[in-house]
Amino acid sequence: MPARRRRIPEATVARLPVYLQILVEQSDNGVDNISSEGLADLAGVNAAKVRKDLSYLGSYGVRGVGYEVAYLVYQIRRELGLDHDWPVVIVGAGNLGQALAGYGGFDERGFRVVGIVDVDPGKVGVTIGEGANAVEVRPVDELPRIVAAGDVSIGVVATPTAAAQQAADQLVAAGVTSVLNFAPVVLAVPPGVTVRKVDLAVELQILSYHEQRRVAAAAPTTTSLRAVRP
Repeated sequence: MPARRRRIPEATVARLPVYLQILVEQSDNGVDNISSEGLADLAGVNAAKVRKDLSYLGSYGVRGVGYEVAYLVYQIRRELGLDHDWPVVIVGAGNLGQALAGYGGFDERGFRVVGIVDVDPGKVGVTIGEGANAVEVRPVDELPRIVAAGDVSIGVVATPTAAAQQAADQLVAAGVTSVLNFAPVVLAVPPGVTVRKVDLAVELQILSYHEQRRVAAAAPTTTSLRAVRP
């Protein structure tokens, strides 16, 4: 009987793609080995956290040598399921949906957009991208057929907020079990369906927080003088 795989905490899973991107860049630059401290500096975390995260993969660095970059890339890609392609379908062919469908970088990371649908007849029939990556916008009614034909399990919601829940419902009804949501709304999905939300406004607010801290740190003397001025 095969051994059960150790469950990896969600916080670690969220950091693995960051490590992967850094490691791929290091490999492209001819780096063969990297220490936990070196990877931590590049990832913006501490070395203990890097070592803990990588231990879930069964990977332990060698003292004085560190981690073998190529093997670590292989391990992370395997753990993230990137050792094979994942077909993706997009609901919503507006500016965002078209930008996502036309982005060539997904292929390099193991994701292939096999379909994009929209309710607007004016968008149906438009071809996005070129060559092998070209995809034609189809009516939303064809979503189940696209999902079945492409064995699609990942869907992207790129609709306006008001249409996002309906788009998610249509994806789930078609058989999609993982949804990436770009709409600024919380989606209700049945058990067994995973949703990840990309909220650009939230990310900007986080950046605003860091900018505010930088501004405050740059003028401590002025603040202090104002505090003691009679």
